[in-house]
Amino acid sequence: MADMYEFSMAMDLRDDISEEEIAELRWHLGLGPQPVRLTVVREFPVVMEDDQGELVTEDVPVPLLGCHDTALKVGGALTSVLLRRKVGWALTARQEIHPDDFDRVGELLTWLAAKACGHHERFDGSVRVGWFRFYEEEQLHPLAVRDGGVEWPS
Repeated sequence: MADMYEFSMAMDLRDDISEEEIAELRWHLGLGPQPVRLTVVREFPVVMEDDQGELVTEDVPVPLLGCHDTALKVGGALTSVLLRRKVGWALTARQEIHPDDFDRVGELLTWLAAKACGHHERFDGSVRVGWFRFYEEEQLHPLAVRDGGVEWPS
């Protein structure tokens, strides 16, 4: 059994995002090269075995919402799109996410929630950042950022 989730988002972002932040967001969406300096999600620790058989932790940055291919578990296609509007940005993504990646994807989604247009904010102060479902389920569940963190499934 695989632990894979479908994640979808459709979000409008404000216009006050710097060119450097847009470049990093494009990289995370698989739409551009990796910036020299990462500021949104800064660490990508991966434990590896070195030549002597010792475990070492290395920083291996990877785009978090950058798959543009057929889905392995949820069916259909995986993609991410970022388009300029007259004012602000339109962002849409559909990806497969493993629970091991919830923390790093959560960092990106928390940053995006802080940049979202006001209509994404809910009555309780949370910001809707998308929907998710376990790959074997049919029902989508809302995904929100509340109090600086994403409310992932338990």
